[in-house]
Amino acid sequence: MATNDYESVLKMLEEITTNARQIQEQLLGEILSKNAETEYLQGFLHGQTDKQLFKKNVPIVTYDHIKPYIDRIANGKASSDILLVEPLIGFSLSSGTSGGQPKLIPITAESANVTAALGNLHLSLMVKHFGDLSHVGKRMELLFAKPDVETPSGLKASAVTTRAFKESSFQAILPKLYTSPYETIFCPDTKQSTYCQLLFGLIQRDEVVVIGSIFAATVLRGIKFIENNWRELCSNIKTGKISDWITDSGCRKAASLILKPNPKLADLLEDICSCKSWEGIVRKLWPKTKYIGTVCTGAMLQFTAELEFYCGGLPLVSGFYACSEGAIAINIEPLSKPSDVSYTILPNTVYYEFLPIKEDCVTDSQNQVQLNTSRHKDTETVDLVNVKPGQCYEILVTSPTGLYRYRVGDIIKVTGFHNNTPQFQFVGRQNVALGVDMERTSEADILKAVAEAKALLDPLGLILTEYTSYGDTSSTPGHYVIFWEIKPKEGNNNNDNGKELDPKVMEECCSKMEDSLHFTYRMYRKENIIAALEIRVVKQGAFEALLDYFVSNGASLSQYKTPICIKSKEALNILDSRVIAKFFSPRTPIQDN
Repeated sequence: MATNDYESVLKMLEEITTNARQIQEQLLGEILSKNAETEYLQGFLHGQTDKQLFKKNVPIVTYDHIKPYIDRIANGKASSDILLVEPLIGFSLSSGTSGGQPKLIPITAESANVTAALGNLHLSLMVKHFGDLSHVGKRMELLFAKPDVETPSGLKASAVTTRAFKESSFQAILPKLYTSPYETIFCPDTKQSTYCQLLFGLIQRDEVVVIGSIFAATVLRGIKFIENNWRELCSNIKTGKISDWITDSGCRKAASLILKPNPKLADLLEDICSCKSWEGIVRKLWPKTKYIGTVCTGAMLQFTAELEFYCGGLPLVSGFYACSEGAIAINIEPLSKPSDVSYTILPNTVYYEFLPIKEDCVTDSQNQVQLNTSRHKDTETVDLVNVKPGQCYEILVTSPTGLYRYRVGDIIKVTGFHNNTPQFQFVGRQNVALGVDMERTSEADILKAVAEAKALLDPLGLILTEYTSYGDTSSTPGHYVIFWEIKPKEGNNNNDNGKELDPKVMEECCSKMEDSLHFTYRMYRKENIIAALEIRVVKQGAFEALLDYFVSNGASLSQYKTPICIKSKEALNILDSRVIAKFFSPRTPIQDN
């Protein structure tokens, strides 16, 4: 990207964030005037396009409310003006890990261009801070495509990332700018795909300048995959022959073009990987890397400590904030620490409204945003430019793709403004919460409690690698169950028998979590309305099995996020069958004075 190109894009960003009010008003006007005669809006507005009438008459909805309309389109009525006038080119398929089953979100040619523009804006910010790396090396990104689902209408549903990978513009730059061949990205076997992408990334190690994936959890999984399989990878490089278990024809074809006998490189990699400590291993394996490009905010914060251990000080860049419903925001300060990242909303992509959360968010000593769990009720929405710093909101979007006053489900905290456009931190999902009685414990509450408790593992030389939770109401009173997967920082990785875990420390971890939870939880515990919190330690690989379950049920590996709270009985059984130790809090939590 030429200097004048990225500067013009950044100038455009300054213009839209300065003129946010006008852009939002114009965008809503265009959406309503274009779609006023659709079946959905006609029922509420009767052909009118007035903003105040829109807010008065059109209801605030979730996906369940509009699903019957989308199902009719998907089942063969794509030509009728049900939700929008503009023709659809397909559906975006959500991962399904945040709130249950995958959702179908309409896509138009215009919305696809908006998504592409977000990528261009992110690239411009990277050029500003790191220079144009496309002229000096390649990106080693773990990329995974998911097969399309063809609906009865003939329109295809696909993950946002898969649709991007199929674009001719991406395929044109892939060989020059990425280490992963097209065949490995579209390999249907995720283990074979991961192995080959990492193998080819190691072969091209001297060219790699950026490492990443969509989410931090995927990057971390890739590093751990090398940690567990480096001997086999080095053997392939040494002999120039790929392992027999790689049976995918596309992967084998790609290997035949890239993989040549290279004993010198194999010996070097063996020396690096056989070191006692893997601290800073990413810098050693890929010495020219400038940064790690991956989302590290929100639910991904739990992975940053371990990722920083492996990455040896490389910047962790959370580039943008997007979802299946639209391109929402960009990180204009990519060198910020993950806990400090605030995203700047893009006012030209969708029309925003914000539902205030009755009680404000607070920030703890680690600068993590926490949410007091009172929910909004009978509250009027706030326009984009009128939100208040320090206040938490739920995001509503009205989009050119037929979503009207749609609850995305994300809770944000406004941290300030860039020009006239708000900036925010992600707090959690509205519909992701634990509760075994009348209390509500948010995703943010759980993140904070785990962060406080896992610090107690440091003196033992242990790292919490992944976790999730659920509310166990099989007995009375019910209690919170937190699944932890733990590994040693260095040396022996075989911790499957749980013997290295000090029961007193683990019990204190349970108590520390309870001490960190909100007032209502602690009061209910004191009154024995809720029983003692339990940590169940699972053997290594348990969360890989959980990932495999979600992927086998339609989740895209590129979009997968370990759920903070588990709702699925099948997912719960996967973890319960791999439990190696159980610990309970031995005391009631500390009460506020």
